[in-house]
Amino acid sequence: MSVEEEHLDILQNIESSVTSVYREHPQLTDFDVERVYDALIKEYSRPEGSESAPPEFPTEERAALYARAKIVCDFRLGDPDSPLQLPTGLEPVSREVIVACLKRLRRSVNKWTKRGGRRGYLDFIQDYT
Repeated sequence: MSVEEEHLDILQNIESSVTSVYREHPQLTDFDVERVYDALIKEYSRPEGSESAPPEFPTEERAALYARAKIVCDFRLGDPDSPLQLPTGLEPVSREVIVACLKRLRRSVNKWTKRGGRRGYLDFIQDYT
């Protein structure tokens, strides 16, 4: 089963967080989203419990995007420190699932940037979130 079929809800949760930041910061580009997805992949690929400094981003928009997407990822992991808590009946997922979803989203960024330019991905996901 593909990531889209198995974890569509997670993909949509993450993309909704991206869309909400894009609405607040319309100057965001697909490149910004790709860099944030890369940072999140790095974050969740580390062994659980290992500490590292949060990434530094050159713009406030990227930092906001990272923070909002990370909240969603932590929520889906069932992190008790997340400001969002899983509803009853929704099971937490593994870090591996989050990484797989982020990698799939990064591929989507590449695809839609090629088709639609600097904001092809952002404009595409806005129609679905």
